[in-house]
Amino acid sequence: MTRRAFNFDAAIARIPRWMLGLTLAGLPFAFRFKSIDGGGGFLAGALLAYVNYRIIERAVNRIAREATADIEPQHKPGSGSGIFVFFQFGALALLAFGILGVSGINMTAAFVGFLMCPVAVLVEILYELLTYGHP
Repeated sequence: MTRRAFNFDAAIARIPRWMLGLTLAGLPFAFRFKSIDGGGGFLAGALLAYVNYRIIERAVNRIAREATADIEPQHKPGSGSGIFVFFQFGALALLAFGILGVSGINMTAAFVGFLMCPVAVLVEILYELLTYGHP
């Protein structure tokens, strides 16, 4: 078996699809075992995991663009310092706890849904190991 070069862009593009597949696979179990509250919580957690993934992806891409720029980037207040990203994460966390606390959906199921991103990354690692033949 010949080894192919690893393609980071393709791996990053696959992670949201893994998240969607895992969410669709887990949703019937959440509804079955935890009723509508559990299914709603799982779905809300998975949606927040997707939003969190996109925030992280944008932040990393912005940092990578600035780090690899040939010329000194123009510094805009709040753009390169990470403060804006910090506020985005904080707003996401407050929004999540606010919605989950008021709605009455199952918090445990929501936290399990929020784990869809790390689980998708693990699935992507396994996919890469099996596809590209890494030892």
